[in-house]
Amino acid sequence: MTGAAGRGTTTIADKAVRRIAEKAASEVLPAPSAGTATGSAHVHGRTADVALHVALPYPTPLSEAARRVQQHVAERTRELTGLEIAPPRLAVTRLSAQDAAPVAPDPLTTDDRPPARGPRRWWSARRAPTAVLVLLAAAACATVTVDVIRVHAGGHRAAAWRLHIVDWFAAHRFGDLGVTVGAAVGAVVGLWLLAQALTPGRRGRLTVSGPTPRHNVAVDRSTVAELVRGAVHDVPGIETVRVRAGRRRLTVRAGLAFGDQQEALRQATAATDRILSGCRLRRTPRRRVSVTPEPTWQSPPPETDNTPDEPKGHAG
Repeated sequence: MTGAAGRGTTTIADKAVRRIAEKAASEVLPAPSAGTATGSAHVHGRTADVALHVALPYPTPLSEAARRVQQHVAERTRELTGLEIAPPRLAVTRLSAQDAAPVAPDPLTTDDRPPARGPRRWWSARRAPTAVLVLLAAAACATVTVDVIRVHAGGHRAAAWRLHIVDWFAAHRFGDLGVTVGAAVGAVVGLWLLAQALTPGRRGRLTVSGPTPRHNVAVDRSTVAELVRGAVHDVPGIETVRVRAGRRRLTVRAGLAFGDQQEALRQATAATDRILSGCRLRRTPRRRVSVTPEPTWQSPPPETDNTPDEPKGHAG
């Protein structure tokens, strides 16, 4: 019998875990959204972190649908890989407006009460800025190191560029214009790097309040804007709708083709509030709705009194 030391170890690649998680998400997503899940996975020993981007059919309860996808992906990936899977991070990237059966909510876990601790904003990995900064720093350090080794180990003269830099710093003091400008640029870059390190980023996504604090779900601001645009466009008389969704404010500008302006404004505001309430965002943005008559706007016909006239009396 082979001893424990001779059996070796089994390593599961990040790519394999990612493919399994994507397939598991496709199993629970209803048509036509099945097969549209993409994501990433990182394996650390016996644990794995999974992040997924999925598309959901419209209309569907986002919070309940996302919770069911998270639960199925975690259980299915844990079953097939044997790894400990943390609750996957889920981002709803778009909504499919095709006819599809919505994901039914689970009555045992659906709760309208707010969670004990609200979901936090997603932190951006910032891989591209980090990679550029690391490559520039590594190239500068490698260039200086190679020149120093050439001077001390090979007996060569120092490179002309290094001598020029040393001479320039020796001839210029702190009060010189070039030194002051360089110091200011370095300070600005340093503050920018600190801001990048201490802020979450991913401003294009809004977190959704799930049934429990463990579920971390986010939705794109463009998706919320599309939901609001569709609801406002269904208001009678509304012809054009422009929606701008921000992190703290949502602006709706609608063009009225016919009908009463005040009534259209009331219905558009109610439709916007209904969509924002249904999304269950962690922080509901302040909404601003305006309805402007189009150049071809047709005013509603004046109300007429259809009651029959009473017979007039005659003096005797």
